[in-house]
Amino acid sequence: MYSPIILNFDQSIGDIKDALTFDLTDWQDSIRFGCSMSKYKELATQLEQLLPETYGTVLMGSGDYHHITLLLIERLKKLYNPKNPIQVVVFDNHPDNMRYLFGIHCGSWVSYVAQLPFVSHVHVLGITSNDIGVAHLWENRLRPLLGNKLSYWCMDVDTSWAKRLGLGKAFHHFNSPDELIADFLFHQYHSSQPIYLSIDKDVLSEETIRTNWDQGKLQTYHILDSISALSSRIIGSDITGDVSSWQCKSWWKRLLSSFDGQPVVPIETLQQWQIAQQKLNTQLVEALSNCHNHSL
Repeated sequence: MYSPIILNFDQSIGDIKDALTFDLTDWQDSIRFGCSMSKYKELATQLEQLLPETYGTVLMGSGDYHHITLLLIERLKKLYNPKNPIQVVVFDNHPDNMRYLFGIHCGSWVSYVAQLPFVSHVHVLGITSNDIGVAHLWENRLRPLLGNKLSYWCMDVDTSWAKRLGLGKAFHHFNSPDELIADFLFHQYHSSQPIYLSIDKDVLSEETIRTNWDQGKLQTYHILDSISALSSRIIGSDITGDVSSWQCKSWWKRLLSSFDGQPVVPIETLQQWQIAQQKLNTQLVEALSNCHNHSL
């Protein structure tokens, strides 16, 4: 069993048994939500120095840090290549494949993962966000969808525009979470490619857990069943979607993040949400500890 890693940007994660914790709170403001590519590369250099040769699942705190997943996946290029590729499976209520002109941010990183030569395909599971509706068509990066490198597995969103643009194969639409997960696992049944798994807990319903992003419809068992079914193929994983409160120093970041409608959560409510989040984190880490995680 490999030790879990806590990348402590925002002090939201709490205690995880046997975890190695790295204090990255000095990076919170500059990296949170989004950053320039030069700043991102600086963080990559520090992580390369900090992270051990092998480790288990990585917890990063708020979904505002989901773009750090790209850095973790890029480290796998030492082990994999186009002839021996991996798939990336992302649980997320949002596609994270949106245009961002100022570097990289938590909603744009998937398109970069899809460009990696050792990644054969990226699956984003559980999307109910209007980010993939026709009103936001122009924001989605279409190249990975057209190039058969990215698939959206979604519910509750009208995606009929995709067929008109020849993108029908990249969109899998379902009436319920059970149908979505069952069909995804059926499609994976005959594959043997290794999988990197990234979990943003905003994919879960508000009745299951609370985050400060708009949330999806999945239940915890959908993620746990998927981990169990794919366990022999999972070679790396991370977890985001914790809740924390932060006022960015940059007015520009404050403006951009305000467009996402993140509510201000009272401190007592925030603490209650964090307690529930910590219990769920422990459950997910335990499930992932049975997988054959390894990273470089």
